[in-house]
Amino acid sequence: MNGVDGMDGKVALVTGGSRGIGLAAARGLAQLGATVVLVGRTTESATRAADLLLSDGLDVVPVGCDVSNADDVARMAQDLGPLAAVDVLVCAAGVMSSPASRTIRSDPAEWSQVMATNLDGVFHVVHTFVPGMIERRSGRVITVSACLGRFSGPGTAGGLAPYRVSKAAVNALTKNLAAEVLSRGVLADAMCPGHCRTDMGGENAPRSAEEGADTIVWLATREVEGAQTGLLWEDRAVVPW
Repeated sequence: MNGVDGMDGKVALVTGGSRGIGLAAARGLAQLGATVVLVGRTTESATRAADLLLSDGLDVVPVGCDVSNADDVARMAQDLGPLAAVDVLVCAAGVMSSPASRTIRSDPAEWSQVMATNLDGVFHVVHTFVPGMIERRSGRVITVSACLGRFSGPGTAGGLAPYRVSKAAVNALTKNLAAEVLSRGVLADAMCPGHCRTDMGGENAPRSAEEGADTIVWLATREVEGAQTGLLWEDRAVVPW
């Protein structure tokens, strides 16, 4: 990948691509020339989102997959054929917990559901697609975190326990992964999009989804040589975990 115009011939897989930050990231990567595998929870949701990008002449392949299910992710990779040789992996699939979900009051079913999507989903796609990056000695992994997952910020201020803890765990997974793959030519980083106007962020949020996704596209196009990695980024700058 050679800078912002180096996505031609590259494959980017974006989970959570049917809406919000994921959709904005998919658009940004496709506009730079990547073939984008747009993953939604269902084929229908992925197809609706992909049609928006296809109408603009972008190269997008819609796929339905529940990333919380390891078998679904494995089947997706098999069905993708050559497109499973992913150059950029964006893990943007996520769900929010209810406002009342404090640590000692969270419903166990809700806790499991949030963790299954936000954390296990990241593990499943990393486990499936990163080995190929290591073999090819090239790749980018970008996980979508949140300010609520930061120990240095509001992340441990109470409330929304399943969501906060899941995002803190994504940060830990990302940092651990980065240490394992850097010597193999793969960069792995987490990013915080900020409070954006999405289904999760609400219509009154101060930032657009495109503003939130900008750092994803930037991270996806960096050179390996001299790059900082294994970090948490916001607006193209490192922020504390």
